[in-house]
Amino acid sequence: MSGVYKSIEMVGTSAQSFEDATRGAVKRAAESMRNLEWLEVVEQRGYIKGNEVGEYQVKLKLWFKLEDNES
Repeated sequence: MSGVYKSIEMVGTSAQSFEDATRGAVKRAAESMRNLEWLEVVEQRGYIKGNEVGEYQVKLKLWFKLEDNES
């Protein structure tokens, strides 16, 4: 697994769960990025609406491997 990696931060949200927010963010990132390999949940928080959790939010770091310039 040697190579060089770059990371980005994203925020995912879901009305269902922290896990769903995480999966949604990774799925969305994969639509426009290649070589995603790692994730780290940096923060979790929720929005309270009407004395209940109305939204789950996760801040993620996603790492992707940089492609080699070799032809």
